Amino acid sequence: MTKPEILTFGCRLNTYESEVMRNHAAGLDNVVIVNTCAVTGEAERQARQAVRRAHRERPDARIVVTGCAAQIDPARWAALPGVTRVLGNREKLEAASWSEMALGEGHAVSDIMAARETAPHLVTEFAGRTRAFVEVQQGCDHRCTFCIIPFGRGPSRSVPVGAVVEQVRALVRSGYREVVLTGVDITSWGHDLPGKPLLGQLCRRLLALVPELERLRLSSVDPVEIDEDIWKLLEGEPRFMPYLHLSLQAGSDIILKRMKRRHLTADAASVVARARALRPDIGIGADIIAGFPTEDDALFEQTLEFVRHNALPYLHVFPYSERPGTPAARMPAIAVPERKARAARLRAAGAQAARDFHERLRGRTLRVLMETDTAGHSEEFAPVRLAEGAVSGAGRIETVRPVAVDDNGLVAEIL
Repeated sequence: MTKPEILTFGCRLNTYESEVMRNHAAGLDNVVIVNTCAVTGEAERQARQAVRRAHRERPDARIVVTGCAAQIDPARWAALPGVTRVLGNREKLEAASWSEMALGEGHAVSDIMAARETAPHLVTEFAGRTRAFVEVQQGCDHRCTFCIIPFGRGPSRSVPVGAVVEQVRALVRSGYREVVLTGVDITSWGHDLPGKPLLGQLCRRLLALVPELERLRLSSVDPVEIDEDIWKLLEGEPRFMPYLHLSLQAGSDIILKRMKRRHLTADAASVVARARALRPDIGIGADIIAGFPTEDDALFEQTLEFVRHNALPYLHVFPYSERPGTPAARMPAIAVPERKARAARLRAAGAQAARDFHERLRGRTLRVLMETDTAGHSEEFAPVRLAEGAVSGAGRIETVRPVAVDDNGLVAEIL
């Protein structure tokens, strides 16, 4: 019997959901599951390419396509050669969708905008990973002008505290030492729960109720929704990792307004300054879109200067990608080559900030979660590899001292 092959594209939430599907589909033979992303046209292109490759290399396999791109346009994916079933984002997480009988029943994609709750799932293993992801929230109630994801994920809904605690306990029992809380818009967690708790309260309760959890980390957060409990944890809780990844998108107020974001550059700069005041060595990442419609040279230079001035070391830069049906897709477009050129300049600025940040960490004592025998990430999420001849083990937390910096991060000796 051939275990189902899962091809995952996109975010950490998709990674988590692929493990849910792996458990549900464990009894199926000769199945390829493609978990798609719809954030950019490139992500969709790669997923389509994966479907075609799977059909070419395994013509007898049953191909199931799911994820955000499949949710938004199921007919397009159903028409690809070899695709036997298309599942929506709700259906893919239901055990009933993965029986032999269901597999022969055709496509199942319900109205995701009608979703009102998120069912908890118990995942105890992430294939090939030493860091575990836990879904705490689904969907998004905001309508940024460039984003199609709310139509793939539905409205925002939260996983209750008890279910999150149970999931984290199960992962710790399975040997995971670091957990990353993930979702579509995780700082909106709790607004639909009794008492409307905030994300920081969830983090506090997790750390209190699962004392054996060694490291807790957040995925991408909205700059204007970081609550006071999160700041207090950053300041005084050693198990709460000193790292923030900001959903920034631009460093120009005009572009942020046209994106319909809820923050301005001053808000993001204030977050960076406060974080560094609390934890001077904190790692800071950001998502940025290059070449958003109407972004002229001067507006782009504002974003580039924001990155440089605030020394953001860990950037996820995306050339703007039109998403049909979004307001931004109707705005005056920037030429694709210019988008790519601007993305390259932003990445170069981020690479310089990363090198400068790593130089500041050189010589300090760091704690690294090993992801292979020779490489891992520090609490600040700095990439670290062991000096030549040094070997550890995946899943171990090593105390190290960086002795060199290169384009790939830090080189360190085990203490």
